[in-house]
Amino acid sequence: MEPWHVLTGDELFRRFNGLGTRYPTRSLVPFGARQDTDDIACWDISRPGEVVIVHDFASSGWEDQGSYHDFNSWLRSAFEEFIEWMP
Repeated sequence: MEPWHVLTGDELFRRFNGLGTRYPTRSLVPFGARQDTDDIACWDISRPGEVVIVHDFASSGWEDQGSYHDFNSWLRSAFEEFIEWMP
């Protein structure tokens, strides 16, 4: 699903812990990462059901890159990006 990929194993653990350290006022649960940027798709516990895009490593307060009403909306967008990404 390029440019996105699903986070699993050690990468998921690292991203989860890193987001918690870099953005301690947020409750982010990452599940996807974009390979060409530092964008991470997450659930934000304070915004039930929504998917938020966080530009990881940005200064706190500057990390938000947008959001989707629900997982299906994000997935549709990810598939559209995949189609554009293909040669």
